[in-house]
Amino acid sequence: QVQLVESGGGLVQPGESLRLSCAASGFTFKIYRMAWYRQAPGKQRELVASISTPGSTDVSDSVKGRFTISSDNAKNMVSLQMNSLKPEDTAVYYCMVTIGRSYWGQGTQVTVSS
Repeated sequence: QVQLVESGGGLVQPGESLRLSCAASGFTFKIYRMAWYRQAPGKQRELVASISTPGSTDVSDSVKGRFTISSDNAKNMVSLQMNSLKPEDTAVYYCMVTIGRSYWGQGTQVTVSS
């Protein structure tokens, strides 16, 4: 079955960096578009970035120039490099893939605070 497991979240200060990873299994990773979403307290879940083969990426305007999405087909993994983090980036970050329906990981907490 489809499984997505996120890791790499934590507590950082403004301006610092984090790298999130999503380990995928149960499907042919390289043929599906993968995405990162986030949900802050009291807000709707929003799309942060997505990537598809052969490496076409898209990032939201709110993180453009700071976040980079990448994938490793050999490891069935998608990553989100987050630089110059801001307090407003604080959220639970989720990995997602759509295969008939949407599959979500359990999420990883990112907190940006001084």
